[in-house]
Amino acid sequence: MQTMTPLEINPPFLADKPRSISAIFDKARTYNKKHPDQLKADGLYLYMRKLESSSESRVIVNGRELLMFGSNNYLGLTTHPKVKQAAMKAIEMFGVGAGSVRLLGGTFGLHEELEQRIAQFKGTEAAIAYSSGYVSNLATISTLLSKQSDIAIIDERIHASLLDGLRFGQIPFRVFDHNDMTDLDAKLASSVDKGSLTIIVDGVYSMDGDVANLPEIYKLAQKYKALVLIDDAHATGVMGPKGRGTAEYFGLHGKIDIVMGTLSKGLGGIGGFAAGPADIIDFLKHTARGFVFSAALPPSTCAALIAGMDVIENEPEWLIRLHENANLMRKGLQQLGFNIGQSCSAVIPVIVGEDLTAYQLTRALHALGIYVSPVAFPAVRKGTARVRVSVMATHSTEDILKALSAFEKARTMIPAPAPEPAPKEIDQKVA
Repeated sequence: MQTMTPLEINPPFLADKPRSISAIFDKARTYNKKHPDQLKADGLYLYMRKLESSSESRVIVNGRELLMFGSNNYLGLTTHPKVKQAAMKAIEMFGVGAGSVRLLGGTFGLHEELEQRIAQFKGTEAAIAYSSGYVSNLATISTLLSKQSDIAIIDERIHASLLDGLRFGQIPFRVFDHNDMTDLDAKLASSVDKGSLTIIVDGVYSMDGDVANLPEIYKLAQKYKALVLIDDAHATGVMGPKGRGTAEYFGLHGKIDIVMGTLSKGLGGIGGFAAGPADIIDFLKHTARGFVFSAALPPSTCAALIAGMDVIENEPEWLIRLHENANLMRKGLQQLGFNIGQSCSAVIPVIVGEDLTAYQLTRALHALGIYVSPVAFPAVRKGTARVRVSVMATHSTEDILKALSAFEKARTMIPAPAPEPAPKEIDQKVA
């Protein structure tokens, strides 16, 4: 039998090839690092700070304790004793991984129980669990919608994963102005004879903290016979009387066609989901590439997520506390004169305008013991840079007041930003 030579097994790396062959690597080597490098040189690079503790209301960074206002662990479930206990028990029984994709050898009873619980939680017939919220949105949209027969009508501020799902599936789409129902109506009217219509929105918008005007969207969907797909990532476990999401918040629980989202925020774990009619979910389980070709969630993660939903249902005080804290933070920031847009959730943007101002304010807050994150272009439009504040149920009143005091002091530590005009009001329910 002919054997391979070491050279054939380990061919020379691209460094030995002509430069034209390694152009794909040149892109990585030569991309414009001026911006992050300059931020680092100026002491303004505040991304990917290394945590030395769990992501709770207080974290350790470089040996120093900070109040955490940059986490999406809204209810504190990542460290809830019942959630941790469920995960550890599952690890003892099943180990740390599923061993395969779900279709072939990686389905456990815990996967099926998790999906049943998600469907119950969202008021739908069935649900599918994915490896992440990003995969959920990309796989669901690119699988369900067709470039030959469908048109998506999307809010201009939908999450990047939703847009990537449309691009991956080459689905034609039209964009309507954020939460502008007149523009949505116009876009639907001008598209109704060009294909089947699907309206795609976020439930809670991750950079603004405001909510989709779901009652009007629902009415327009009925008028034009359009489907409604919602990314409920920042609403699941957070919005509505029982934390079931945007639809429950507006009295539309169980009436939305497809609800998608992540399991890593309000539910405290990792993964993603889509919930809807049983035949649609079955179709996704056998055709969605992000499900078929992706390893199953670890059984311990499933057990933790099930326990998290138990906590939400049986310990409503966490949801109550979350909104008390968010209301206190919003009111305090407004009284200090900060522009927080139309936030009515646990996501509160402090809109400062210029990117540099957002970086400077974040640095000042970090120095004062407050962990927040700057959000600049292209994550948001130019001139709308902000510091994003995420409130948790596990913050104490004293934590909120300390953060507000820090914001007041931090403002004096940077050049005063130009005042930002308040965004236009929309007709929506007040949290």
